[in-house]
Amino acid sequence: MWNGMMPAVTTKFTADGEIDAKELERCIGLQMDAGNAGVIVCGSLGEGPMLSHDERIEVLKIAKSACGDKPVLLTICEAGTREACDLAKRANKEGADGLMIVPSPIYHTSRDETITNLKSISSAGDLPVMIYSNRVAYRVDVTPEMMVELAEDDRMVAVKESSDDIRRLTEIVNLLGDRYKILTGVDNLGLEALLMGADGWVSGVSIAFPEENQRIYDLVQAGRITEAREIYRWLRPLLDLDVSTFLVQQIKLAEAIAIGSTEHVRAPRQPLTGEHRAQVEKVVRDQIAKRPDLSKYAL
Repeated sequence: MWNGMMPAVTTKFTADGEIDAKELERCIGLQMDAGNAGVIVCGSLGEGPMLSHDERIEVLKIAKSACGDKPVLLTICEAGTREACDLAKRANKEGADGLMIVPSPIYHTSRDETITNLKSISSAGDLPVMIYSNRVAYRVDVTPEMMVELAEDDRMVAVKESSDDIRRLTEIVNLLGDRYKILTGVDNLGLEALLMGADGWVSGVSIAFPEENQRIYDLVQAGRITEAREIYRWLRPLLDLDVSTFLVQQIKLAEAIAIGSTEHVRAPRQPLTGEHRAQVEKVVRDQIAKRPDLSKYAL
């Protein structure tokens, strides 16, 4: 469950702003066809904070249907611990395979507050937990030293490492050994993290290019690093789309171009326009024009 490509998928909306169940199921199906290990729903890329709890549970159920026997994790990202615990309990009841828990995104908690918050949500949900450590986006750093204390809770089994410092992965391993599964959450450090021993990759751009991302992972596992690097170098301009304030709009535009999906977003977000849109379109179309022939990298 904690190895391999596990994309954080976008949430699909209709033109009038409702959940587009059919398109969401189709797009998740592409991830399953590519061999991904599972999916994470309602995260930052999935516009989780713009969804009601009922809508997040609806997305969870759609993803469960699309993934078959592969795991689906629901992201818990709430300002208040009480609301987070309520959603975690519902996730358990509705069949989530695990939770990805984000520290409070509004109030930037102290060390002790962060640990208490994460433990409270874990206890309420009573499911396997991936700790989301992203000091860049959420301004709360779940440090390796804090992970030692969190390890007292057996439900805490994995870490999405998004500190934007590749050294952090080694620091976690040196301090905690194999206590946690570690998945990288920074797209344009994906290969670097795998080479440093990450167990998996919580990817964003892979939802538009699932086969190429999966092939990189598979080649690394097979020890074929030179070939993995060739695909990664081609993919790198696309991976940069994930590391941006506008990651949702940029990746949804990439999905529209690459897999014929939609760009509808929840306000206050708006689809890209003008020069920004033209720049993203150029990156996506330029890379598609020189897309690698994956038959050359057969496994």
